Amino acid sequence: MSDPTVSEAPPVRLVIVDDDPLVRAGLVLMLGGADGIDLVGEAADGTQVAALVDRAHPDVVLMDIRMPGMDGLAATEALRRRPGAPEVIVLTTFHADEQVLRAIRAGAAGFVLKDTPPAQIVEAVLRVAAGEPVLSPAVTRRLMARAAGEPTDHDRRARRALARQRFAGLGEREQDVASAVGRGASNAEIAAALHLSVATVKTHVSRILARLGLNNRVQIALLVHDAGLLHEDEDGSRSGA
Repeated sequence: MSDPTVSEAPPVRLVIVDDDPLVRAGLVLMLGGADGIDLVGEAADGTQVAALVDRAHPDVVLMDIRMPGMDGLAATEALRRRPGAPEVIVLTTFHADEQVLRAIRAGAAGFVLKDTPPAQIVEAVLRVAAGEPVLSPAVTRRLMARAAGEPTDHDRRARRALARQRFAGLGEREQDVASAVGRGASNAEIAAALHLSVATVKTHVSRILARLGLNNRVQIALLVHDAGLLHEDEDGSRSGA
């Protein structure tokens, strides 16, 4: 018998966006009957996303990254600029594709591969709706490595200077928490390392996101990486210690 004092959370409202009708039909079949998920709409192109979101009010959008017309990257960027935007999970066939990295920078909460087992896609949707990114530390490190290989040395130096300027605007404890997030540590691991409660760590993460104008902890990790705080600087000194 269920405990009447415990209220069940409402189902996560989900929208699926994919230009391939067979893939979309498979996702609808897979996710439409999943526990904890309410499939409220589907679209075949990024140009349809804004109107669909206005109509269906989803919590999460599962977005194919490669589509004709407006692709998933442009749709994600446009969607995440809107107030009260739903979370976005991008669908891709690559583990560390450059477009995935750009989608994360634009505010996507993570990504899933198109051949991911159904149960894991359901878990990803539920996790993102609960405020958890769907990137493991290993995948985050691969994305960081991809970021390190972007444009020119001049661009990387400019990005590092800007990232360090933004990082310097945080308080000392917030910097400690942000650096730990950048290393892929969980809230519990950060709490243990910094002798804080998990609730306090969550508060610090929320403040960091608000101060820096970021959407999720993956973007915090990218900022920490851009600032060069996880590796030795070119002059041999270490940051974030």
